[in-house]
Amino acid sequence: MGTELLAPLDLAFWHLESDAHPMHLGALAVFAPAPGPGAAPDHVLELLRTRAAAIPRLRMCVRDVLLPVGGAAWTVDKDFDVHRHVRRVALADGDFMAGATRLAGELMEQPLERGLPPWQLYLIGGADGKPFAVLVKLHHALADGMRAVAIGAGIFDEIAAATTARSVSRGRPAVPPRSWLPDPREMAGMALGRIGEVGRALGVGASVVRAGRLDLRSTALTAPSSGTRRLATADLDATALQRIRRAEGGTANDILLAVVAGALRRWMAGRGEALPGADPRALVPVSRRRPGGAVTGNRLSAYLLDLPVGAADPRERLRQVRAAMDRNKAAGPLKGAGAVAVLADQLHPLAHRFGAPLAANAARMLFDLLVTSVPLPRSALSLAGCPLSALYPMAPLARGQSLAVALSTYGGRVHVGLVADGKALPDLDRLAGAVAEEFAELEALVAGGLRSGARAPEPVT
Repeated sequence: MGTELLAPLDLAFWHLESDAHPMHLGALAVFAPAPGPGAAPDHVLELLRTRAAAIPRLRMCVRDVLLPVGGAAWTVDKDFDVHRHVRRVALADGDFMAGATRLAGELMEQPLERGLPPWQLYLIGGADGKPFAVLVKLHHALADGMRAVAIGAGIFDEIAAATTARSVSRGRPAVPPRSWLPDPREMAGMALGRIGEVGRALGVGASVVRAGRLDLRSTALTAPSSGTRRLATADLDATALQRIRRAEGGTANDILLAVVAGALRRWMAGRGEALPGADPRALVPVSRRRPGGAVTGNRLSAYLLDLPVGAADPRERLRQVRAAMDRNKAAGPLKGAGAVAVLADQLHPLAHRFGAPLAANAARMLFDLLVTSVPLPRSALSLAGCPLSALYPMAPLARGQSLAVALSTYGGRVHVGLVADGKALPDLDRLAGAVAEEFAELEALVAGGLRSGARAPEPVT
């Protein structure tokens, strides 16, 4: 792998970062002890280092380039040392998950070191015969959610074995370096495509202006950033999720968005807060990747969704979410203010370099929190023979925003990872509990056959 220009959206994520606003995403993978003697911590650590070092993308770092002016490129780190990136962190005795999530939150506060490949792996715990966790941190410039899964999957036994087998059978053919200068034969097609893209960008820009909110009120979700991070998790039954979907219609993602809305309502009530005059707005990322297409670069758009915390009935909240998401899908991921990432693809590198602070502060004008779903492989996964029991994805926080919610489904469970500003939301565990409570109530309503539109009991405060 040679030199490759950062795609415009990747460059935007690279320049949006500051010490108080790290732009890395992550995942906390939890492993159960292996049957029998189990895997020694030193063995797991060395396995992580060996497999991470074998992933070509993890050897790439960002360097400025002369052309285009303001641009940057991925280049191979000639001094790559995997020991800088894969470390073990001890965990005190006590509740394993509580300790692991606390430690993961502290580690997520720390920006990735620039000048090195922008990622880190931490082995958390790992005493003989006990569960352990692996925290993965990848800069958003390196990967979006789907691509992060594709890159990170190389640490698992099943993926590593398949990759090794393919490499041996093919004799590890040399991959020619990719130039960041376009082939002259591609120039005409690029120019024609650019005309259409600029026209689309103008439409997106107009939508962004129309959707911007000038009456910004400070709430717990939009408090000034402190640079601290807390992590909390929740687990939902994926089989129950499918039962709700069959009974109520819509998609599994619609149901999960409605559950987040209900959880916010419960959490606000538990805090003694009045419901906001306007429903909080979520940014819901949408992948623009084509099946079987290249995995390089972030390929994202998004929908904007007002989470109906003002509706008292869980099924009414679901109905409103379904209707809003249906409207979003009818318009498509390339239209509307949620497609601001598409707009970023059309900007010159200098605009990202010098306009990043303005763009970062403008995020709050469009949305209050991020809610995203991350697809995972359906097959069972393991590390050093230790089965993966849960994987909690973690999304970065935009400047001036305090909460991001990410969800993934694996092993019959929906794993919810909540990342928050530690000072703005010190009671994040209560919000995680509200997610589980809201899901349980919706499941009970559907199982009990409560007629649609009936009023559900208010949460007890």
